[in-house]
Amino acid sequence: MQFGLLGTGFQLFGYEEKLQSNPLQHLFEVYVQVNKEAADDKSVAKSAQEFFQRLELGDVQALSLWQKFRDLSIEEYVRVYKRLGVYFDEYSGESFYREKSQEVLKLLESKGLLLKTIKGTAVVDLSGNGDSSSICTVMRSDGTSLYATRDLAAAIDRMDKYNFDTMIYVTDKGQKKHFQQVFQMLKIMGYDWAERCQHVPFGVVQGMKTRRGDVTFLEDVLNEIQLRMLQNMASIKTTKELKNPQETAERVGLAALIIQDFKGLLLSDYKFSWDRVFQSRGDTGVFLQYTHARLHSLEETFGCGYLNDFNTACLQEPQSVSILQHLLRFDEVLYKSSQDLQPRHIVSYLLTLSHLAAVAHRTLQIKDSPPEVAGARLHLFKAVRSVLANGMKLLGITPVCRM
Repeated sequence: MQFGLLGTGFQLFGYEEKLQSNPLQHLFEVYVQVNKEAADDKSVAKSAQEFFQRLELGDVQALSLWQKFRDLSIEEYVRVYKRLGVYFDEYSGESFYREKSQEVLKLLESKGLLLKTIKGTAVVDLSGNGDSSSICTVMRSDGTSLYATRDLAAAIDRMDKYNFDTMIYVTDKGQKKHFQQVFQMLKIMGYDWAERCQHVPFGVVQGMKTRRGDVTFLEDVLNEIQLRMLQNMASIKTTKELKNPQETAERVGLAALIIQDFKGLLLSDYKFSWDRVFQSRGDTGVFLQYTHARLHSLEETFGCGYLNDFNTACLQEPQSVSILQHLLRFDEVLYKSSQDLQPRHIVSYLLTLSHLAAVAHRTLQIKDSPPEVAGARLHLFKAVRSVLANGMKLLGITPVCRM
């Protein structure tokens, strides 16, 4: 139904020039405006419903507009996600399964699971005893499909296409009941692979605002990150001369944002603070990047002379032993995160590793130490940097070598 509103809204309030220049921003503005109109004017709501019905029936004009919005949106997604280092093999949302949702309705009916209501809608009773809280509506009174119907069609199609081991849905926690119902319907339809479907819900970020206002677009956040980090770097005397300060600022800023977001349970809401995100000390992404850059500098300074064979017996100090013991836990932490799909385990591990490295960097001197000792210590720091880099990459962070 959302696209029915968007299609009607664009016909009423849309501008082709604005759509081409900034698709996501303009479609959002149109969607907000048409929702307000539909709340006050029943004729607008009816037009939206009719537009959606035309779309489901394969109307050429409605489909053409949907395809245009989809293509322009995906172009924007590709461009913006590239800044995050995120790439997708396929773009196919639930709206892609308009036709196959009708096949799902027929399948539900053939299995005796589809119940018609006096209002003309079709529902599935997941309780088996008429419990109203376990009723899932899968068809509107006009015969059009709903979100749940299309997600059923999408899941079945993806299993046919990919024969997946696990299918993970990552959405906000407000959709928890929706996915519980979708997975349960798949089970009672006889798909035993429904057990391999998993929903990973995330919480709400409260108080995030950029200079452009209350509604926050991803690109606004990325631009704000880069600007604030550039200002921070310019104010710090120890900042090194960089070939591409904008790129470094964005990478460090993204690390700050990602660590802030991944430190706690994904399900938890939290209050956002730009000042806290960009702290260079404490448990922040800036601290991780600073530690990585500092260790990389050590390798550049001493690497040629000491990165040969080394004697592990030289690593007897408590600081060395603490780091070695912590490095041994990396596989265990990765396994834990893979099991409960919570990145916070990796974040906590990397932050502890960085704190251990900071202490060791102050106490385990390389310069003026005997060659055998210096070599062992440099190898230890290199191992820390390697694990730190690999861990950050797993979190979607690109490590920087200078900052």
